[in-house]
Amino acid sequence: MTTTPHDTDVAIIGAGPTGLFAAFQCAMLRLRCVLIDVLPETGGQCTALYPEKPIYDIPACPAVEGAQLIANLEAQIAPFHVPRLLRHRVESLTGQRGAFTLGMTHGATAQVSLNAKAVIIAAGAGAFGPNRPPLDGLDAFEDSGAVQYYVRRKAEFENRRIVIAGGGDSALDWALALKDKADKLYLVHRRDRFRGAPESLRQLDEAVSSGQIEKIVPYQLHGLHGTGGTLEGVEVIDMEGNTRVLDADVLLPFFGLATDLGPVARWGMDTARATIPVTPSTCETSLPGVFAIGDVVSYPGKLKLILQGFSEAAMAAHALYPIVNPEQALHFEYSTSKGVPAA
Repeated sequence: MTTTPHDTDVAIIGAGPTGLFAAFQCAMLRLRCVLIDVLPETGGQCTALYPEKPIYDIPACPAVEGAQLIANLEAQIAPFHVPRLLRHRVESLTGQRGAFTLGMTHGATAQVSLNAKAVIIAAGAGAFGPNRPPLDGLDAFEDSGAVQYYVRRKAEFENRRIVIAGGGDSALDWALALKDKADKLYLVHRRDRFRGAPESLRQLDEAVSSGQIEKIVPYQLHGLHGTGGTLEGVEVIDMEGNTRVLDADVLLPFFGLATDLGPVARWGMDTARATIPVTPSTCETSLPGVFAIGDVVSYPGKLKLILQGFSEAAMAAHALYPIVNPEQALHFEYSTSKGVPAA
């Protein structure tokens, strides 16, 4: 989209998987919507962080890589020709339920605005960045690519000596995904217990038994060896102060993301620990007419799963319909009955 629409029914802030599905849900209700994202392409974390990482809990998809999931969601909304404002950062939100104005920056200096009757915040983790390990000389190895926090293309790790650090899903999943490509793969964690699905833990035990993965536990990262940004080894240390050096070409530390709501936190709605509390039945925030879905929201029983974000997208779209069409009752219809309105 090269021009900025002046007004719309629903402004969707965030073009990750839940934002894309929210666009589909709104379009199915014949609501005009615009997708807005600060990134240069749609997909959010699926595109930026793990395009080749398999996701296993999407209904009807035994496994789907992040990039393919986004491609499928894009195909789903293609008939509706939803405008998208990429590289746009929403700085301000003014007005009230039924009449909001979003102030945005585009590029370094451009200021643009958009009027909307309702807003859906699908900002994922907000502004995100990796939690970096406190290691001397880290910057030089980051600049050379010897230390990376995201895996975008698995082919880059062919025949390399890889150290993966962390005990959560990302560390475990990528160890399993890269074990067949690596010349040597170490998995470093401060405990001998990993947080993951039972099947992933079973696969880890199998890979360790076969020698495809070497578990380095209980150890933590302690130092980097190499010169000029070329990594030669990763030093680790145990609880007693004993150290060892693992021969390595690349370090992948997976210690989670540091998140920040950014300008959203200044829009006058309730926030809690970098999340936005919502009413579970509607996904409406404390600011009437503004809804939030996906990882950015919190409520009792909330699960940070894409599939739950999809459900929230549907609830928010139906809940905001009366705001856009106050004089028109919404008669619920299954998609099998009404088909795709734009088709």
